Amino acid sequence: MGRVFTRLGLAAALVGLAVSAATAGEVTLKAVSAFNEGTAFSRNFERFVKKVNDEGKGLVQINYVGGGGKVMNPFELGNALRSGVVDMANDTGAFYTNLAPEADALKLCEVSSQTLRKNGGWELVNELHNKKLNGYYLARQGIGVPFHLYLTKPISKPDLTGFKIRITPVYQAFFEKLGATVVRTAPGEVYTALERGTVDGYGWPIQGVLDLGWQEVTKYRVDPGFYNVDVGVLVNLDTWNGKLDDAQRAFLVKMGLWLESLDEEAPAINEAESQKQQAAGIQTITFTGDDRSAYLKAAYEAGWAKIMAVSPEYGPKLKQVFTK
Repeated sequence: MGRVFTRLGLAAALVGLAVSAATAGEVTLKAVSAFNEGTAFSRNFERFVKKVNDEGKGLVQINYVGGGGKVMNPFELGNALRSGVVDMANDTGAFYTNLAPEADALKLCEVSSQTLRKNGGWELVNELHNKKLNGYYLARQGIGVPFHLYLTKPISKPDLTGFKIRITPVYQAFFEKLGATVVRTAPGEVYTALERGTVDGYGWPIQGVLDLGWQEVTKYRVDPGFYNVDVGVLVNLDTWNGKLDDAQRAFLVKMGLWLESLDEEAPAINEAESQKQQAAGIQTITFTGDDRSAYLKAAYEAGWAKIMAVSPEYGPKLKQVFTK
């Protein structure tokens, strides 16, 4: 009888070891970026992928299958993450507002990710992504990278009456408040729309215009910039909770913090991009004094009003943790 229990105990131990080994085994995550490979808002994610793959051998690897329209419509990436078609997404909240309207508030965040982790904001952002995107919000990029209005014809004051402006949800409420007629297209369609005069301008960050070739059909950039870029690294929640063990999750959190630290490079990159735009012939229209104040006030009032309208429950909570 003792030998039977010994054999049963040994068998149980071996099963336990097998389960433990399976849990601890290397996991490969399929990843997609909403932005074209090698362009401004994929580059740091691609650095992140390389670092994970270099340092995570035996633990976690990322199979990066590409970005932008090459893999899927950027506006469908949120659905792909939610359903588990991809394990990881490099995406902006503006591209999945159909699933989580509150994600549009990420652009309005004025504080660092470190501050959000201290004031409860990070938990709130993850609560939203858990519920509405079946996602875990791992890291946020873009603090310190402002958006701008780019035009094919000049303006002298904050008034877009008579202008047709290409938008994503990021700028829609703001540009409408300034009187614009708005047109929504995928990034890949912007060049042709400008070339044909279908639109008179667009919103885009200070970074990335030359990556897309839009300087060829852009004549003006309006200063000051407004809002902050938000590009998040999200992990499918079933993958995060079910396929990764504690060590793997801790490793990815560490890598995510490293990715966020790259935002320290933003000021120098912003300045270099501004100079490149000038060299490419893009002239700067700069609002000062009352016009500057009115422009920025309109941006934030329109942005927050939209969030409060679509999410009376979460809007005030987000504003409390996002505002300085």
